Amino acid sequence: MNINCADMGSGSVVLFLHGWGAPASLYMPILKHLSKSFRVIAPDLPGFGGTDEPDDVWGTEDYVNFVQELLREKGITECMLIGHSHGGRMILNWLSRDEQPIKVTKAVLCAAAGLKPPRGRKYYIKVYTFKLIKLLLKPFPKLLEGYSGMVGSADYKAATPKMRQVLTKVVNEDYIDALPKITQPALLVWGDMDTATPIEHARTMERLIPNAGIVTLKGGSHFAVLEQIPLFLRVLEVFLKG
Repeated sequence: MNINCADMGSGSVVLFLHGWGAPASLYMPILKHLSKSFRVIAPDLPGFGGTDEPDDVWGTEDYVNFVQELLREKGITECMLIGHSHGGRMILNWLSRDEQPIKVTKAVLCAAAGLKPPRGRKYYIKVYTFKLIKLLLKPFPKLLEGYSGMVGSADYKAATPKMRQVLTKVVNEDYIDALPKITQPALLVWGDMDTATPIEHARTMERLIPNAGIVTLKGGSHFAVLEQIPLFLRVLEVFLKG
């Protein structure tokens, strides 16, 4: 697999895990600032940026295995984690595991995915209608691909056929039961206007993760950490160094 990975700075290691469809380069102002005080490692996850797609339909566990192996290849045995959206989902998977081959001292969850929102009747009608039409179109692959591209989310529409399967798999994972297993200090950074991973998800994580706290970015969307970089960096400085 061809892997694109930023590795800059020196000192304690910070592993930065980007969100779905947002390669590491999107966060470069944050990465460059952190590299003044830390060694920052920020890979393009498989299927994004300059890294090849996975050879199978991966779930979050596979993505975590990938980055852990990447760190082992670099000889790293201890790090701090920062994850945005899908990267945050990866952190939930990682820190809730019984075995921790790489020691994690702190974690920053930025608009982390991984909790399923409450869903009403309209959602299930839409989902089962979609599944029925997919079943009917299965003998016609081109029609099926065109239909899926029309009705899916923006991330789904932008993805390749392989990555659409990956997306479907990871968004159906729920880490609510994993939260109490996370023992590391966890900082939750959230925009209060986030519609992709609502602020209520942050409050649930704060309640169930034993050592967690929230910093709310007022007026911030799902990408609040990029909309309010100076404030986000000040918060990181305090948490990572303190």
